[in-house]
Amino acid sequence: MNEAIATDPLETSRQVARHGVDDVVVRFLEQVHRKCDEEGWQYGLSRVESFLFGSGKRVRPMFCHLGWRSGGGPDAPGIVQVAAALEMFHAFALIHDDVMDNSETRRGQPTLHVSLTRRHEELGWRGQPADFGRSAAILWGDLCLTWADELFHGADLPPERMRRAVELFRQMRSEVLLGQYLDIRGTATAADPAMCYRILLLKSARYTVERPLQIGAALAGADESTLEVLSRYGVALGVAFQLRDDILGAFGDDAETGKSATTDLRDGKSTVLIAMTREAASPAQRKVLDRWYGNPDLDGESVAALRQVIVETGSLRQVEQVIAERTEEAVAALAGGDLPGEARRGLIAMAHLLGSRTS
Repeated sequence: MNEAIATDPLETSRQVARHGVDDVVVRFLEQVHRKCDEEGWQYGLSRVESFLFGSGKRVRPMFCHLGWRSGGGPDAPGIVQVAAALEMFHAFALIHDDVMDNSETRRGQPTLHVSLTRRHEELGWRGQPADFGRSAAILWGDLCLTWADELFHGADLPPERMRRAVELFRQMRSEVLLGQYLDIRGTATAADPAMCYRILLLKSARYTVERPLQIGAALAGADESTLEVLSRYGVALGVAFQLRDDILGAFGDDAETGKSATTDLRDGKSTVLIAMTREAASPAQRKVLDRWYGNPDLDGESVAALRQVIVETGSLRQVEQVIAERTEEAVAALAGGDLPGEARRGLIAMAHLLGSRTS
């Protein structure tokens, strides 16, 4: 590792999240290959591997490592394995999310259920290809969840610290699954801004930033005051992260995000951005929303009409303002704790990076 990387806390965490996690996952999946060498298993596993080693941002492993540094933890293989467990859990969540949303692309590739559907068609198997693709993808997602547990519990770290981290891991899993249920329910019921914020908090803010940070810090032996500082930072930045995701889901560039920028509009996702737009819309604007938001026949012209309503109601500007405020709130929260300077600098850099991201 060169000197520039070694003295840059954000780049160090990025290297751990990318190369360190890759190494752990490669070794783990080599064991999986040895245990299960049936021909029918290999294609699905190769698709999961392609997904895991694709262009994901590895945000959760990075925050796990930054949490570890915030607690004063030195370099150790155990924390890299826990970071890998979080990435494996994220694979489970995304695979299932894509099935539920019927998404066609993820990270610039066909989603897993689409790949498995095409495999069924290519080989001329019996039954309905789409049914097979969805069912098989759900099972592969379940396997990723199982593997996440194996990786997490197999980390070589002090037992008393592992107990604290395991409880946080359990909370994270329950929160994200409840958030996913509320997301599905909210899409069916046109959730109001308060419910959309609740979904955002459970499904993204805590899951993406707060819990990974706290897990890493707990494993380093951090005290409760440090965990509280990281919680305040994590929730504020997690909200900003998801609000940015909501904007990208309506206005993003497909080439940069790796997924369709109109999926959220076509699926009628319950986002804070859209809930605020509905509240501020005139009767004429509401007709546009009612006709096109969540319409599977959405085309370029109707996408433009929806985007125009979002802009004209001022909702886009308001959400951008909230993102800026929450990002600064996250940075300010760090002043309340006695964090190592390197970790603090890394967390500040992450806050500004995620608040202004374009993918």
